[in-house]
Amino acid sequence: MKVSFQNKQSGITFIGLLIIGGVLAVAGVVAAQVLPTVIEYQAVLKAVNKAKQGSTIPEIRTIFDKAASIDNISSISGKDIDVKKEGDKIVVSFAYQREIHLTGPAFLTLKYTGQSN
Repeated sequence: MKVSFQNKQSGITFIGLLIIGGVLAVAGVVAAQVLPTVIEYQAVLKAVNKAKQGSTIPEIRTIFDKAASIDNISSISGKDIDVKKEGDKIVVSFAYQREIHLTGPAFLTLKYTGQSN
């Protein structure tokens, strides 16, 4: 009785490894460009929540601009925020977009919106 065992190799080919590596590299580059915009969005939310403590619209915009200069916010300024009064609460809201150039004519557009708590 003769028993033969065949070793079956399994794994990924070199070409497959290069393709996966290329896709991961592109995703890493895009993520590295998106991350600062997400951090800036968080700073805008913090500045909006701080600005709602003002009592007049010019004061709210001034507070936002001061907070924006401290946190290095460049996408939006005090004149771009909307101030409304809902009931007895002041609500400060904003909306803006950022474009990230990928390659050639390709851009990634991120739209950010939010409001104070």
